[in-house]
Amino acid sequence: MKYIPLKYIKEDPAVGNADSSEDAKESTGMLKRLVADLREQLAELAPQAETLRRADLLLQLGRALVRLEQRPEAWAAAREAFDLYLAEQAWEGAAQACDILFLCDQPQSLAALGQGIWLAVTYPVDPELSVALLQHVVDETPPDADGAAVAAVMAYYLADLRAREPQREHLLIYTNQVLATVARRHSGVEGQQDFNQWIEDMELNDPALFLPRLRNVVDVLVQNDWWFDREALQAALPVD
Repeated sequence: MKYIPLKYIKEDPAVGNADSSEDAKESTGMLKRLVADLREQLAELAPQAETLRRADLLLQLGRALVRLEQRPEAWAAAREAFDLYLAEQAWEGAAQACDILFLCDQPQSLAALGQGIWLAVTYPVDPELSVALLQHVVDETPPDADGAAVAAVMAYYLADLRAREPQREHLLIYTNQVLATVARRHSGVEGQQDFNQWIEDMELNDPALFLPRLRNVVDVLVQNDWWFDREALQAALPVD
């Protein structure tokens, strides 16, 4: 099976998956040069420049600043990108911005995560991005809480529903492993039979049952800090 690199999952926001301090310094230097270049490109954009071009540059800037651990600056860039993507109904860009905003570890980061999940579930964005956002819930949720199980099964469901080869097989394997890990830490589940029973007991075998629970998870994350009108967006969705 050919390895397909993942773009969003397990992305380390810290600088230096480096083997030595000199490698880390080189990575930091490269990121600083990238930040300077992106800021220069943004400064040179004409006022009438395409909105999505500006948003894309801000998104790249936010991602680089997160890796440099300049989190308030990263937040400002990604938040502006989010608003631009939202205005253009570029849902995947908006969800990517939410992923960066969560990594910024700011007071509204959990609200950003919840809104990113809502967008990634509601619209057909890159399934890997949807999985990455749901992975954050798994990582942030206490082992005995049901929210991680709901997020994990939703990640598997979206991968199964939306992913296409060659991405599909990798995402299904990954999300299945995440779900098994959640079952183990939640209830000490080890074997396949126990896993199947756990899925049934937790009511994770029917989207009609776990989708409303995911909405509850999102509501807990966002509270009342919504940056868009969910009802208006839902009303504009095409009817199947």
